[in-house]
Amino acid sequence: MNGVLIPGTPIAVDFWSIRKASHARLFFLSHMHSDHTVGLSSTWHRPIYCSPLTGRILHHRLKVAERWIWPLEVGQSHLVALDEVGKRTMTVTLIDANHCPGSVMFLFEGPFGVILYTGDFRYTPTMLQEPALRNRKRIDVLYLDNTNCDPLGDLPSRQQATEQIKELIRAHPDYEVKIGVYSLGKESLLVDLALEFQTWIVVSPKRLEQMKVLGLVDVFTAEEGAGWIHGVDISEICWEAMISWNQQRPTIAILPTSRPVKIPHRSVHLVPYSDHSSFSELLEFVQWVKPCSIVPIVKRNVCLPYFEKYLSSDHKGSPEPGIPDSGQKFTQLRESREQQRATQQPVPRKDSFASPETHTNWLEHFGDVTISQQNSEVKSFQASLDRCQAIFRDTNITGLWELLVGAVNALSCGQEEFCKFQGLGSLVQFVALSGVSTFICELLFLLPPALDPCAPYQ
Repeated sequence: MNGVLIPGTPIAVDFWSIRKASHARLFFLSHMHSDHTVGLSSTWHRPIYCSPLTGRILHHRLKVAERWIWPLEVGQSHLVALDEVGKRTMTVTLIDANHCPGSVMFLFEGPFGVILYTGDFRYTPTMLQEPALRNRKRIDVLYLDNTNCDPLGDLPSRQQATEQIKELIRAHPDYEVKIGVYSLGKESLLVDLALEFQTWIVVSPKRLEQMKVLGLVDVFTAEEGAGWIHGVDISEICWEAMISWNQQRPTIAILPTSRPVKIPHRSVHLVPYSDHSSFSELLEFVQWVKPCSIVPIVKRNVCLPYFEKYLSSDHKGSPEPGIPDSGQKFTQLRESREQQRATQQPVPRKDSFASPETHTNWLEHFGDVTISQQNSEVKSFQASLDRCQAIFRDTNITGLWELLVGAVNALSCGQEEFCKFQGLGSLVQFVALSGVSTFICELLFLLPPALDPCAPYQ
């Protein structure tokens, strides 16, 4: 299992053992390979942060309920609460890992410093242009995919390996070709071969369904005989299968992998095509990132001595975490609200809110309030909140900082009659029922004093 619990944080990445991760509350999934999903199943019932594509694959393959899949857009920074009340936050940025469909790296920035978790990745120089990495002054901890950390086993680029495969196919005209692949990955290779040789790629019905989920080019079919290149599970390529296939038609098999495998038949060809960074690529990446420390993701591979000379000697205090503009605006409003609370006298309540002993369920107070039909401002605000509530439902909360701040800003600028806030009560009730306590708490920081259920009673 390749997963980590990041020390000093509530963050778990590719780690799904609740029993061993009792302190974790933020779960991130880098990609959908089986060695990164051990323990993850349809019974999972906590939010999972991942890329949108990984989220679709997760729901399709493991049947995890969509309500627990919280997709984050790749290439954008997202503000996430580190605790239940939203007092401490971090930003996380997803970066394309160039490994398999949906795979990402996670850049975490918070009170703990700056942490980059690569997950499985294949380095390319274009990664150096990623704004989140290019603009960073330092990386405190680098969790590094060290799968191919062997100076004696350097690999060709994927483009070079793809050309080797094409040459093998050209050298065997009139042969059927079996390409051995795992359950996820190498799809771009199959698409490349289909376009190069102008043929359908024949796959199993189950794999074809997954290709549709991935939204790939329409070059795949489950119809036998429609094409002469087949994408098959790598475990299918064995001595018995090669004998059977060649009895029907001359057949070669190609294993595009950098892993050491036993060649079962003379018509099976191994090509070192890898979706993990080569040793030289790892050196180039670490030299550019210059982390203060490295934690290898693959524990069995000893690699740290190769990178020591590229580590940063900067061990000063953790830098200020970068927060997106919307997050900064939200934080500024929240801090301003806290300062107001510190200087305010207890707020007198109207009769229906007179006693905390009598009224303990403040959500009910909002639900009982009626809205004046004559107040056009109230109607407009109600419509705004209805839209906000709908978007909350459709997007699992993600990306709503600007909208939420705008709605609460409207509250503080308008009249403060209780009748005005039926819509807000509905929204808060919805969020509460969805189990998103953090957003309720964040919202309370911004409520006008007359409506703040947490303000002291007189």
